Amino acid sequence: MDKFFGISDSGSSLKTEVIAGFTTFFTMAYIMFVNPYILGVTGMNRGGVFVATIIATAIGTLIMGFVAKVPYAVAPGMGLNAFFAFTVCGSLGYKWQEALAMVFICGIINIIITVTKLRKAIIRSIPKSLQLAIGGGIGLFIAYIGIKNAGFLNFIYDVVITPGTFTIPLGGDVILAPGYTMAGADVVPTLSYFASSGPILALTGLIIIVVLMMLKVRGALLIGIVAATVIGIPMGITHVPEKLFDLSALSGINEVSFAFFGEVGIRSLFSDGRTLIAIIIVFAFSLTDTFDTIGTFIGTGRKSGIFDEADEKAMEEGNGFKSKMDKALFADSTATSIGALFGTSNTTTYIESAAGIAEGGRTGFTSVVVAALFLVCLPLVSLFGMAPAQATAPALIIVGILMAESFKGIHWDELHESIPAFFTVAIMAFAYNISYGIAAGFIFYVIIKFCRKEARDVHPILFGATLLFIIYFILMAVTG
Repeated sequence: MDKFFGISDSGSSLKTEVIAGFTTFFTMAYIMFVNPYILGVTGMNRGGVFVATIIATAIGTLIMGFVAKVPYAVAPGMGLNAFFAFTVCGSLGYKWQEALAMVFICGIINIIITVTKLRKAIIRSIPKSLQLAIGGGIGLFIAYIGIKNAGFLNFIYDVVITPGTFTIPLGGDVILAPGYTMAGADVVPTLSYFASSGPILALTGLIIIVVLMMLKVRGALLIGIVAATVIGIPMGITHVPEKLFDLSALSGINEVSFAFFGEVGIRSLFSDGRTLIAIIIVFAFSLTDTFDTIGTFIGTGRKSGIFDEADEKAMEEGNGFKSKMDKALFADSTATSIGALFGTSNTTTYIESAAGIAEGGRTGFTSVVVAALFLVCLPLVSLFGMAPAQATAPALIIVGILMAESFKGIHWDELHESIPAFFTVAIMAFAYNISYGIAAGFIFYVIIKFCRKEARDVHPILFGATLLFIIYFILMAVTG
């Protein structure tokens, strides 16, 4: 084992690797709670998604451990699952089976572009400021979802009636007196009055997580979710199942695994004139997954020595899979298609792996430990299903905060850089659509380059992607 993983050669030990594995697990275990809730809004069986999340995480992380031999965990990505549920299935109206088909195709494409080095070309084509804006924008998007799910916001109609203005709660009935007409209506958010138990529970969970993080307690997100779930029992929000260890709940995997091979899925995806939209969605999946992964590898690997400059140079200039980063990118790519087969959104390399690396994890054995711990959780599907939205929402908010760290790398005092970055973030959050944010950033970046007479600096891949986005918006305007 020591020889296979190179534990001693890396300056680590078996004990250190095990501790690192436990640390990484506890910092990312929240995905078991959050992913089924997010994907569940599409109509997917949440018990099945829970099982699929664990299986995909375990298999992907084992591939990372045994093939790449690096201490990174792979799991369904936050942001990617939100894009899957709220944009692809929500805004664009695709069935969840069709969305899974797109994820599967994305994984196959990622494998191909990783083997052919096209993935590296795509990475190099996107300016660093936009990469940072995309990462931070997804964080803001996730935090907004958490704030909504927590009940921290109320949405009201601002209804203009002749004469005068008044407001009514969202979903309320508009009753007009004779002779009065509705001139217009806007839905605007307001802060919750915290008069109901749901927002109070979410706020309690958020405070618990923040306090634990300030005290540097490992697994603060998981502890906060569990604590809020337990507190929610006497409040009537958390519903305790009759059987905490009900293995029959695992049968839900049958509803989501290999589901996209039916009539609704790959067969229907390109059958009704939505081919271009589907291609753009797959591109957005691949782009986001790529940035998440490479950012995690470079951000944590260089500092710890797992990926040094020589390894990055070998990846850029070498042929085949000579570098550890090449192998890690391949492992990450294969995990995405495997996850889609079992019934979950894109898997990606988790930034929470940094917690285990900080504890001294340096080899793939750390990943093996993480995978084993996830598999142990399989019989507890009913127990984990107890967590209400108000208990998982604080974790979404905190994850958004952590992802906002990338904003510091953007030169906000330089307009040619800040304008594309701002529109990436703003459109992503305000339009509630990740791909629209990416599109806005690309379009304004290209416009600014033309204005500065620097069009030749725009990479052909970036220029081509921008054209695809423009064509997509034109089609939406014409057909919509």
